[in-house]
Amino acid sequence: MGISGFEPSFLVGFEAIRQAHGSRLATLAGRRLTGFAVVRFAEDGDWFSDCPVVLDFDGVQVEVCHGKLDELSIGWDTIDTAVGIAGWEWFELTPQWSQRDERLESFVGQELREVALLEWRPAGRDLAAGTVAVEFAFAGNCLRIANGLDENRIEVGGVQPDHVRRWPRR
Repeated sequence: MGISGFEPSFLVGFEAIRQAHGSRLATLAGRRLTGFAVVRFAEDGDWFSDCPVVLDFDGVQVEVCHGKLDELSIGWDTIDTAVGIAGWEWFELTPQWSQRDERLESFVGQELREVALLEWRPAGRDLAAGTVAVEFAFAGNCLRIANGLDENRIEVGGVQPDHVRRWPRR
């Protein structure tokens, strides 16, 4: 993707993700969201949802990126958003880091209460069944980065009924 420092380690399934990242995600509780970065196209400002969503919690950077139909990569302090995105000369649009996103802006400065892993478990057959979302709970609202079937989807507010909280258990 031409993103400096981004070397995704995609995992599939709730248990693999919890084992690899659960304890570290838990340590984010009590920290403030001090910044974020997403990739947008310079020409039209559209969000490029294939690229990681980078959240900074008081100097600890978590990088969330969904891929394919069921993969999730969570990185820690590897992406340098100050460095431009390279290698896109063949593409008609220019991706660049942005600290602008109306879904994320209201969370900046807020203390993180908890991080949870949610699994998509629909009642019927669904191509997205088993995908895992990362939920960041703040005092007044929640932010989720979910699998949009081969890309990231940012959700704010109440959780969809088919998202089942798997970790931590209440």
